[in-house]
Amino acid sequence: MLKNKKIVYFCQECGYESAKWMGQCPGCKAWNSFVEEPVSTVKKSAAGGKASIRQQSEPVILKDISLKEDERQTTKIGELDRVLGGGIVPGSLVLVGGDPGIGKSTLLLQVCRNLAEKQTVLYVTGEESLAQIRMRASRIGAMCPGLLILPETDLEAIFQAADHLSPQTLIVDSIQTIQSDTS
Repeated sequence: MLKNKKIVYFCQECGYESAKWMGQCPGCKAWNSFVEEPVSTVKKSAAGGKASIRQQSEPVILKDISLKEDERQTTKIGELDRVLGGGIVPGSLVLVGGDPGIGKSTLLLQVCRNLAEKQTVLYVTGEESLAQIRMRASRIGAMCPGLLILPETDLEAIFQAADHLSPQTLIVDSIQTIQSDTS
């Protein structure tokens, strides 16, 4: 087999793709319609050309890996910081899950309040109205000038707002309400 190539089988009738040849296509039920085609595994860049050749990784001795003590941002919520290993790692993604009504949104708003004392935080709400967020924020004392609320469910609009505002923290409540028109 050629380097950076793999063999894939496609149904000539409906385009169904399979890693192995099959007598009958599970997609359209056509018989003997699979053909073998080589497919390149070289990644394309965003511009459409071939991606630059990635340098080979080298092993590193574990004890030689440096750690920065200031890498994590504390949420000032002791138990949450403990679960997160000392706070939020910049650039990371944290998924907060639980049963409905358990307090996820309230917890996230408390985190926003604490982080917004020193940075800009964008809180995207896909389920609740601005008035509902304001009432909860008043109740828990989260009226910080660094806390911005965006009622939005369109992913592209969220990306545009984040690009425009450049928040240090972005919270989406709740992820299952977000949709995108791009495929």
